[in-house]
This record gives sequence, structure tokens and C-alpha cells, in this order.
Amino acid sequence: MENVLLQTHMPDIKFLRKGKVRDIYAVDDYLLLIATDRISAFDVVLPNGIPGKGRILTQISMYWFRQMEGLIKNHIVATDVKDYPSVCRKYAKQLDGRSMLVKKARPMPVECIVRGYLSGSGWKEYQKNGTVCGMTLPVGLVESSKLPAPIFTPSTKADEGHDINISFDAMVQIVGMETGESLRNVSLEVYTRARDLAGKKGIIIADTKFEFGLHNDELILIDEVLTPDSSRFWSAKSYRPGRSQDSYDKQIIRDYLLSLDWDQTYPGPRLPEDIVAKAVVRYQEIYDIITG
Repeated sequence: MENVLLQTHMPDIKFLRKGKVRDIYAVDDYLLLIATDRISAFDVVLPNGIPGKGRILTQISMYWFRQMEGLIKNHIVATDVKDYPSVCRKYAKQLDGRSMLVKKARPMPVECIVRGYLSGSGWKEYQKNGTVCGMTLPVGLVESSKLPAPIFTPSTKADEGHDINISFDAMVQIVGMETGESLRNVSLEVYTRARDLAGKKGIIIADTKFEFGLHNDELILIDEVLTPDSSRFWSAKSYRPGRSQDSYDKQIIRDYLLSLDWDQTYPGPRLPEDIVAKAVVRYQEIYDIITG
């Protein structure tokens, strides 16, 4: 198993921010995004990571960014270290395969979530109220049901703690009607294209989360896109509504953590080696299937 990168160290490049997974640096007029092997669950970053995860997330994102170029521009400037500013090149070992040099954009203050199937927090809300993010859904749906059409369900964006699902109207109060409609429309378009492409490879994209930003007053796709950290991927072959599905993501880790007496606050528990090894296999599998 390859070495795990939990924290980057590049002292002569300006460090900006440490996210749950990504470390962000400023280089000239750009940002340098590095996907570490950190893993979070229930919005808590765990003490140990998943070897190679950052590279897999980056490569999957790059695949999807390319697929969506006809629908919406993205923030990528370069993904090969040799094309980065010279100050970066001595850090090639940290950067290779897991980094992106990107345009500076003003991030939208909301998460843009599209659901094609009823799962996760959407399923919990539906059980209580028959709704998801305030939208009334048909009666009689079961866990993992395919929705009549994909729905746009935004949420707040929290650097720490839990994001909160909000209605479209509540999102409009934050970003305005014109931007809100643009975010909803392009999110549904990107999801639909991804759903159709993944479907040809035997993968169901149950739901996913997009990040958008403004660059020169134009809406662009930023951060990561359609990775196992931001999406639920299911096998079409084994899909059966009425139960939770076997996911190509960190569900193995969530299931393990739910078996513990842990209150889902910091500090998180250390993952045992067998759970880490299983997660490595799942991430590698979806990478191979998606990118071919």
C-alpha cells in the first residue's frame, strides 16, 4: 500500500487554507489545489487517511471536467506539474497526480446538490414529511427509489460542522433569483449528462454535489466534480430499491463508524487497517470503471 499524504508541506509557497480533504496555496495569480489522502465522515476528519485517495479524486474530477466542457467552463489551468510555475516543481512528489492549478473564482455560498434517487438525508426527510428540501414527492416511495425526475436540493456550506438542506427559495434569498436559476439549471444539466455517461458503464449516480464560482462574472465549475467523496455511486447490476445500496464511496467507513460508540464529534476514531484496505479497493474500483 502506498504512503499516505495527510498534510502538504511547501514552506516557500503561500499557504491559504486547509479543507477537510484539500490544501490550498496561492501561486502567482492562481490557486494550487492539492487533494490529500485525508478522509472525513459525518463532517469530521479522521486521524488516518486512505492511501492514494487524493490522486483518485483528482483524476476522476479531471475526467468529468473534460466531459462537461461543452456545458460549462471550469477552473482548471493546468494539471501537470511541469506546466506549473517553477516554484512548484521541486514539490513534484507531493503534487504529482493529486493537484490542479486553477483560476481564482469567487465561490458560491451554497452547495448545489442534485438527487436522482431517494437516499441519505433526503430519504430521512421523506420518511418524516413526504418532502425533500421542502419539495413534495409522490407517496409510496421507498429507500433508494428512482425519482420521477432529478431534483435540485441546495444546502448551506459549512467549513466546520454540518451543512443544512435548504429550499430553492431560501437559496434565492442568499444568491438572488437569476443566479439561483442558473445554478439549478446547470446543476441538473451536468448531472443528467454524467448520469447518462455513467449508466453506459453500469453505474448509477444516486446523487451528487457541485461547487460553482464566479470568474470574470461568469459561472464556472470549481473544486471537485462527481467523485466518490461528493457523490453516491451504485452498481446498476445489484441495484434493488427498498434498501440501502452497496456504494462505491466511503460507505464502508460510515458503516464501521456507526458500529462504534462515537458521538460524531472531534476527535474521530482511528480506522483499522482492514477498513482502510477495503476503502482503497472501493475507490480504485470506481476510478477504473468511470475513467476506463
